[in-house]
Amino acid sequence: MLIQGAKSGLLAALQTSPGIPIFPPRASTIAGGVDQLHYFLTVLTLFFTFVIFTIIFYFMIRYRRRSEDEQPPETVTLMPLEITWTLIPTLICVVVFAWSASLYFRNANPPNAATEIIVIGKQWMWHIQHQEGVREINELHVPVGVPIKLTMTSQDVIHDFFIPAFRVKRDATPGRYSSLWFQATKTGTFHFFCAQYCGEGHAAMIGWVHVMTPDDYAAWLAGTNRGETMTQAGERLFHQYGCVTCHVADGTGRGPSLVGQFGKPQKLRDGQSLTVDEAFLRRAITQPNSMPIPNYAPVMPTFQGQLNEEQILQLIAYVKSLGGEERKAKGQ
Repeated sequence: MLIQGAKSGLLAALQTSPGIPIFPPRASTIAGGVDQLHYFLTVLTLFFTFVIFTIIFYFMIRYRRRSEDEQPPETVTLMPLEITWTLIPTLICVVVFAWSASLYFRNANPPNAATEIIVIGKQWMWHIQHQEGVREINELHVPVGVPIKLTMTSQDVIHDFFIPAFRVKRDATPGRYSSLWFQATKTGTFHFFCAQYCGEGHAAMIGWVHVMTPDDYAAWLAGTNRGETMTQAGERLFHQYGCVTCHVADGTGRGPSLVGQFGKPQKLRDGQSLTVDEAFLRRAITQPNSMPIPNYAPVMPTFQGQLNEEQILQLIAYVKSLGGEERKAKGQ
C-alpha cells in the first residue's frame, strides 16, 4: 500500500511537470519503473539532506556557548522521540527495499514467450546473432512491443551491455552466461554502449538498437542474407564433432540422450542435482569431467579451445530444440 501510494504520487508529479532533459527518453516497459524509483530516491536524499543540515545549523546557533562559565543543561532522554526517529528511517528503508526488490525480480525474469537473441562481447565490438540465422555487428534490430531476451557472454574480458533509453544493463562475462530482457514501447533508433572499461578501444564499443514495427521487422528479416539458423548450425556441429555417436537419441550410446533434457534436473555422481540449462551445457562441453553422471563412464573429451563462444551457443540452441515429442515425430 505504501509503495503503491509513493509510486502514484511520484508519477502524478512527473506527469504534471516538464520533462527532465538530463535523461534519455523512456522507450521500454521497464524504463518507467526504474525512473520512478530513481526520482523517489533522489527526492528522498535531497529532503533529508536539507532537513539534517538545517537542524545542524540551527543547533550551532541556538546552543552555541556564550561564555566560558556557561554549563550545558543535563541531557534528558525522551523515549517517544527515540522510537520515532528509529521507526521512520526503518519504515523508509523497508519501502525502498520492497520497491527495489519487486522491480529487480520483475526485470530479472523474462516472459516465457520472449524472443531470444545471442550477444557476444569482443574487444571491441558486439557480435549479435538472431535465432533465424541473421548476424549483426554493433547493431540490433527488434520489433516493437515484443519481449526480447538477450543471452550474453564475452570472448575475452568483462564487457557490459547498456541501453540507456531502455534502462537496462548487464555484464557480459567470459566463461559465463548472463541475460537481460526488455520490451520496446516505441519505434526509433537508440544507442547502446559497453559500460565496463575493457581496454583501449572501450570508447568505440558502441552500437544502435533499431526498433521497428512488426511488419517492418518481418520485411527486414526477409531481406537480410541469412546463414544457418542457430539450431541448424548447432546440429551441424553436433555431427561434425562426433557428439551424435555417443549421445544417441534412444539412450543406447556411451553418453546420455539429450532428447527432452533441457530444463530438467540432472543428478550427478556426487549426489547433487543441477538443472540442465545454458550454464550446465556449457560446462558439460568445456569441462565434462567436472560433472560426471551416474552410470556413464567419464569418456567425453573437452572441447575447450576447439569451439568458440558462438559455436557453443549454437550447440546449446540445438540441444534446447530436442524436445521429446518433436524428435519422436521425426523418428529419431
